[in-house]
Amino acid sequence: TAPPPSRRPPRRAQQPRPVYLPSSRPLCRTMVEGHSVHRLAVSHGKRLAGRAYKATSPNGRFADGARAIDGRVLSRLEACGKNLFAFFSMVGAPDVVMHVHFGMAGRWSAIDAARAPPPTGTTRLQLEGHGLVSQLSAMTVTHGDNDLYLSKIKALGEDPLRPDADPDALWARVSASQKTIGGLLMDQGFFAGVGNIYRCEILLVAAVHPNVKGSALTRDQFDRIWSASVRLMSKGFILGSIVTVEPDEATAVGNPKLRRWLYNSARCGRCRGPVVSWQIASRTCYACSSCQPLAGGAPPPPVTPIRLFTSHCAPEALVDRLLTPQKLRVAELREALKGRGLDTAGNKAALVARLIASSPSIVTGEEGSEDTAEDLDSAPPGAVMPDVPDVPATGASSRVSSQVAVLEKATVA
Repeated sequence: TAPPPSRRPPRRAQQPRPVYLPSSRPLCRTMVEGHSVHRLAVSHGKRLAGRAYKATSPNGRFADGARAIDGRVLSRLEACGKNLFAFFSMVGAPDVVMHVHFGMAGRWSAIDAARAPPPTGTTRLQLEGHGLVSQLSAMTVTHGDNDLYLSKIKALGEDPLRPDADPDALWARVSASQKTIGGLLMDQGFFAGVGNIYRCEILLVAAVHPNVKGSALTRDQFDRIWSASVRLMSKGFILGSIVTVEPDEATAVGNPKLRRWLYNSARCGRCRGPVVSWQIASRTCYACSSCQPLAGGAPPPPVTPIRLFTSHCAPEALVDRLLTPQKLRVAELREALKGRGLDTAGNKAALVARLIASSPSIVTGEEGSEDTAEDLDSAPPGAVMPDVPDVPATGASSRVSSQVAVLEKATVA
């Protein structure tokens, strides 16, 4: 069966950028932001597509859909924004399209049958065959015909990772909007696939304040935003992790291990100026007042103190988190205090305050909680996480590097 037509003629061949995954490891993902969904479409397309499978719904929440695709060939997978479409074909019959939105903690695994775990209470779909077991858990799993695909695609905005994206059409809509660009970047009907971490980093790289309205943007500012969206999300697609700082940029600012500019940070990684935060549609937005000057008549945001937290979505090396104790877990805080011969009793706020008081070089900021729903924009795909290169410990880093081995041992246990 011929694949359904794209929503617009492609500008270049619709061939995803190559991604190289180790074949000896199970393809398991936890994801939300668009780059991870595109990675899964490519990796599962390589491993699962072109074959027919026995389909069941272990928890019964996709029973009709499993019956509809049982025995059909998984012909292809396609990503648009945070949405994944799987096309199941049969000779002489229209395709059945499965639409998946992973939500905050979805997962789709493909594992050798001999090592496959049993399904869980969240497993909506299980595919079996050809020595593989594939299990899908997601917030939304629906099925239908090609009209389902077309209706979903039509409702989505421009995806920076799709070759058929039309930035000119997007500019026409953005420039007519009274919403702030910080809000528009998170609106999947405008920028498909962008989540909170990318929103903050894209606007820093583009040097645009989140509170500037779409109608007040210049075409040059929009072009910088679109270019940063394509570049940073493409990098995330290739690496499997949200890394927005190039190695030469990190070296130039004196922090070779820097991975992101300002998300979940008290100070801007580029200029070291203070980072401010506030809520846009119940989501925490970050900005640097120096690198992102407020312009276009935009009102100043009602800033709140930065709340640093332990982020599973934007992980940082332990040696770096030791310099910002708000990002440490309670067990890590106690190990750090124990290593300094200090009292380890108390709640997290007390432990953080004690560790900060013992080290004048530590970055201050309000102590926050671990990732909540508003922060879970992109848990790292996990299979291809790039290693942070080792560099000589200098300055403040040298004062905490001796504790890393102890803490890592404690947190792995």
